[in-house]
Amino acid sequence: MSDRYAAAMLDWLACAARGRNEPAARAAEALGDDLQAAAVAGHVLDFDDTWTPGLAHLSAAAAPAALFAVAERDGTVREALAAYARGFETMAALAGHGHPAIYQRGTHPTAATGAVGAAAAWMAAAPPEPGGEEATGAALALALTRAGGLLAAFGGHGKPFGVAGGAAAGRDAARLALAGGRADLGAILAGACDAWGADPLPADDLMAIATGAVPGRAIEENWIKAYPCCLQTHSAIEAALTVDATQARAGRLRARVHPISLRAAAVQRPRTGMEAKFSIPYLVAWGLLRGRPAVESFDDVDEEVVDASLRLVVEADESLGQSEAVLDRDGYELARVVEALGSPSRPMSKAELETKVRTLAGAELVSALD
Repeated sequence: MSDRYAAAMLDWLACAARGRNEPAARAAEALGDDLQAAAVAGHVLDFDDTWTPGLAHLSAAAAPAALFAVAERDGTVREALAAYARGFETMAALAGHGHPAIYQRGTHPTAATGAVGAAAAWMAAAPPEPGGEEATGAALALALTRAGGLLAAFGGHGKPFGVAGGAAAGRDAARLALAGGRADLGAILAGACDAWGADPLPADDLMAIATGAVPGRAIEENWIKAYPCCLQTHSAIEAALTVDATQARAGRLRARVHPISLRAAAVQRPRTGMEAKFSIPYLVAWGLLRGRPAVESFDDVDEEVVDASLRLVVEADESLGQSEAVLDRDGYELARVVEALGSPSRPMSKAELETKVRTLAGAELVSALD
């Protein structure tokens, strides 16, 4: 088992430990569904890991499903990590295949493909059952019938609720399959790809990952986030951190980002802290005026930062990489960041991850998976 899975799981646990106190997580607890409450807690800060080839938070659905499935039968941490890895890679196979079509249809990839990731994790954690691969295929198919989620929900409680709904859909689909429910994965998967505007994905390819017949390698391209906001803002934030703060007051700066970054972080003038997490102009201005954002930075909006953000121009530039950002003025480039801290090319050190975990959840969690 790769240490990277353990690092990503630990990161998700820390986000969930801190996120459980957020209003959205408290509302989810009122449902009485512990898995959904945990899934909301893990994603509500938008600080959980992200896989850029599919722009999906793979742990957001796979981690809670694996943990709850293994806990139901008093399994071990090792078993939970193995189930999590299976769900993580299955979700990646679908999210990566559907990218960027899923995004272009206005669908949230984490919520949509999370149902499949959660189903695969739950089936991997389940004791051997009659039906074997047939039951796993049925679980994936049934999960897809409830796949959903909207980019329009970004900036509000609808985003983590949608992700939690995907995790619950995967769990329920696995339970139905284990109880004898059946569905045709080939037909339903083809229908899902068609609805998303993606090319067909052979059911055998998805099954190979879900059953462990073919090992996935998505974990090697996973980001552990350094900032608690939309990943597609991170390079713009880091570019701002390298520029003198007086630039924020000295005229109109221009930020150039990939078009998909503008789709993901489309808020121009945030009204709440949650909306601010999805505003490139606001977060660039924050980096210039306040420095590195922390969880507490999004308790509310800062009006001085809002005013500074209104003097910033944000443009889409297809020549840039998906996670690249450039700040310039009058044609003079002030800063360029290709991939921010936490990316596969600039991974967090073990010490940096431990600092993040301690800040979010305290020292006790650091060794939880040992």
